[in-house]
Amino acid sequence: MKTLRVLIAGLFLFLTYQCKDAKKENDASADDMEMKKEKVIKEVKVVKFTMEAKSDSDVKGDVTFREEDGKVMMTANLSGLSEGEHAIHIHENADCSAADGTSAGGHWNPTAEPHGKWGAEEGFHRGDIGNFTADAEGNATVEFSTDMWCLGCEDETKNLMGKAVIVHQGADDFTSQPSGAAGARVSCTGIIQ
Repeated sequence: MKTLRVLIAGLFLFLTYQCKDAKKENDASADDMEMKKEKVIKEVKVVKFTMEAKSDSDVKGDVTFREEDGKVMMTANLSGLSEGEHAIHIHENADCSAADGTSAGGHWNPTAEPHGKWGAEEGFHRGDIGNFTADAEGNATVEFSTDMWCLGCEDETKNLMGKAVIVHQGADDFTSQPSGAAGARVSCTGIIQ
């Protein structure tokens, strides 16, 4: 009888210990999952801005930048454009106060390259996004993605904060220096932190 009591007590202690270990493992797994969830949330950054009409145009819209997994995706939804090709660039100053958008300065070019088409072997500005086409109603959506940009990082050759997005009246010719002869600045937004 005494042996049976000792065995039952031993079994009880063993099961209690096993349950505590299982609870600890479950708690640790839940903590790990929560940390992974927080990490995913922290890795996605989104900023959205409204485009202002400039140079007596009616060009409006919004631009969204989304950073995830080391890449930034830009999406611009625009209206009020003339039908056809237009240029869109990142400019060096988040200042759209001038009626013609010139307060935004020149193209953002932190690596001191010549103006050109994005990815050109001869060089290009980090702000040289390129051209897009507006439809007959004057609407356009521009999507662009790169790992050469970031939102608020410490690398000034990649950081978009403090810059501006400019839409031009005409198309970029990708050769004229320093800005591609794209014509008037018809819309602007500052990317402010």
